[in-house]
Amino acid sequence: MRGVRQPQPQGRAPAPQNRSDNRTAPARPEPDRRRGPAPAPAPRDRAPDRQPDAADRDGTSRYRRRPANAPHLYAALDLGTNNCRLLIAEPQERGFRVVDAFSRIVRLGEGIGRSGRLSEAAMDRAVEALAVCRSKMADHDVRRMRLIATEACRAAENGPVFLERVRAETGLSLEIVNRETEARLAVAGCATLVDPRAEGVVLFDIGGGSSELVWLDLRQRGEARGFALTRFIKAWTSLPVGVVTLSERHGGVTVTRQVFEEMVAEVSAMLEDFRDMDEIGPLIAEGRVHMLGTSGTVTTLAGIHLGLKRYDRRRVDGVWLEAEQVDRMVEQLSTMDFADRVANPCIGADRADLVLAGCAILEAIRLRWPCERLRVADRGLREGILVELMARDGVWRRRPAPPRP
Repeated sequence: MRGVRQPQPQGRAPAPQNRSDNRTAPARPEPDRRRGPAPAPAPRDRAPDRQPDAADRDGTSRYRRRPANAPHLYAALDLGTNNCRLLIAEPQERGFRVVDAFSRIVRLGEGIGRSGRLSEAAMDRAVEALAVCRSKMADHDVRRMRLIATEACRAAENGPVFLERVRAETGLSLEIVNRETEARLAVAGCATLVDPRAEGVVLFDIGGGSSELVWLDLRQRGEARGFALTRFIKAWTSLPVGVVTLSERHGGVTVTRQVFEEMVAEVSAMLEDFRDMDEIGPLIAEGRVHMLGTSGTVTTLAGIHLGLKRYDRRRVDGVWLEAEQVDRMVEQLSTMDFADRVANPCIGADRADLVLAGCAILEAIRLRWPCERLRVADRGLREGILVELMARDGVWRRRPAPPRP
């Protein structure tokens, strides 16, 4: 599906209460381009992996109780344009175990593309969700945490004022991270899903208000795995467009074939200016590069592909999709009307007006870098935060061998 730009904006669905797809941006977006970001120091051990006890996509999940003498807990909070999400985890020998999780649709960036400001209703929803997160961290006596805000707070004129309100009302101090940090955390959170035989990876995170793309050049990685792959970020870009901003500009309720193609064309035009990945073309043609996607868009496509009657993170996370399977899922979604999208158990009312904007961003990325395989990650910034915190604390350092008798 191809096309040209700028249709008339259409209607939107009312803001829902619980699920996840992502982050918002200023009007008239310009791509933000850089060479590889300065990566965080990599640990010497093999990369950790997340070990959840239950799915956590919708709201609060239930996890088994911890013994009183268990290790200190870590928390990662990601306040995006669309979602407020929290993970609480304890380190384990080869990764971490999720102790508790929370996710709620807050649509913090709703309308920001028009006004440049966070609305009072959106801030109220976010503060309410953050108060739940604060209670959970207090209940679990969390000692180490990192709490971040992304594109909506970066772009909004009143973003800093909102974070002051959050501090006053909840006691939580959130930091607004830049796009470079967001790209690196996405890599850290998903790196254990990289095919060990791949010589390159196009990693993307389609957010609510921005979309990050990273090229991992793995031709010289040697034995490096997992979190250590952050050292091989060759180039990255951040597009100030996501599912919320794109659907608000083009309409997410009624999406005709022409509207869909216009969304694809708008994002494709942004990618044209990003030339730092031009040399990856021959590797893609030889089948030595795969895509790795972390977002509600790709997890939704995977859930539909698997025919799930109810979304199941354990079945979606890590699944491989061939190019023709992605084509089929996008085509299927583009022919659904709004009611059909709401009725689909992997989409629902909270994503029905956003999912086709996400598919349009995905299609623009695939047009530019036509990899034959896509791996789906139901993990991302929160997992990246936890991995970095635990790595800095040295929780996975190898213990010295006992003395020989």
